[in-house]
Amino acid sequence: MTELQSALLLRRQLAELNKNPVEGFSAGLIDDNDLYRWEVLIIGPPDTLYEGGVFKAHLTFPKDYPLRPPKMKFITEIWHPNVDKNGDVCISILHEPGEDKYGYEKPEERWLPIHTVETIMISVISMLADPNGDSPTNVDAAKEWREDRNGEFKRKVARCVRKSQETAFG
Repeated sequence: MTELQSALLLRRQLAELNKNPVEGFSAGLIDDNDLYRWEVLIIGPPDTLYEGGVFKAHLTFPKDYPLRPPKMKFITEIWHPNVDKNGDVCISILHEPGEDKYGYEKPEERWLPIHTVETIMISVISMLADPNGDSPTNVDAAKEWREDRNGEFKRKVARCVRKSQETAFG
């Protein structure tokens, strides 16, 4: 996969998303001259604690995409077991392909070159709706999610949702 091929693939995926938007998120380039850095807006999924939130994130693609996964980082503050305190998203689909040295994930759960921005975003939206408490990257959020889902966890998420709305519409 040459850099030219990966750039063409990214351009095609962006055009496809603009032509046929997928419910729950929108995507665009951060800078029109750089196909490897995208900004996505994720709408908090209905019937979840994140409902009504508008969360901005950046996707940074490696030059050998799709052989390797992009990195995803929330720019908008979000309280979630699978998002670390810097905003980095930690889910299987974004992990390097191959065997998991810790044995948690099967190779088919990890990055595969058939994945697209759309499949990544669908996984992230699903992660918001249903956190994986078994392999958290934000241990504090995971502990609250397990022990006090409708108390402290819910309050922190509600604050992030409110802040995200102020940022998006303010």
